[in-house]
Amino acid sequence: MPIYSSYDSDEQPEAPKIRLFDRQKSIHDLLGGGQVADILLWRNKNLSAAILVGFTIVWFLCEVLEYHFITVMCYSMIFLMLAIFNWSKGARFINRTPPDHHTFTLADPTIQSFHSKINTLLSTFYHVSRGDDLALLGVAIAILWILSVIGDYFSSLSLLYIGFVSLETLPALYERYEELVDEIAGKGNRNVRKLYKQFDSKVLNKIPRGPVKEKKFR
Repeated sequence: MPIYSSYDSDEQPEAPKIRLFDRQKSIHDLLGGGQVADILLWRNKNLSAAILVGFTIVWFLCEVLEYHFITVMCYSMIFLMLAIFNWSKGARFINRTPPDHHTFTLADPTIQSFHSKINTLLSTFYHVSRGDDLALLGVAIAILWILSVIGDYFSSLSLLYIGFVSLETLPALYERYEELVDEIAGKGNRNVRKLYKQFDSKVLNKIPRGPVKEKKFR
């Protein structure tokens, strides 16, 4: 009797339409559903573009022009402080409202959402590390090893910049082309399952199985 279950035929019925990562919620809900999700999905295009341009300028100054990161941050803080000072003192002369301190603080829901995501990440890391799913553990180790190899060819700031650009562009692109991506992912998933069934029937099921020893109970 073979160790692994096999199928009588390689034919597979048409699989139901699946969503990427087998998710049940929308991308906006998965990203927290707050202001952070709006920024990542470009719901507020001006703010999203400003953040992307700001990170790009910092990366360009540090990596291309070879300014030190601390120097760039200090100059940025000086520029921001002078801008706030001029805005606060000159607002009454141009009939504009001076900036409110609440503009520069994080709302409680944003902090709670960030805290919840950190706890979810740590919990996921723990459960993957336990090895309950050996395949998932192997994939996680492989990904970390690949990232460590990539890190030998890029600086830490460049890796952070690439990660940030990916985070701010890929979710928005996926939301825009969601049906096409899900269709391609579904076809890929079916092809992988078909290849596994062939490997299962032609290789794994032919592995000889030793006699099963019955356990003696006292």
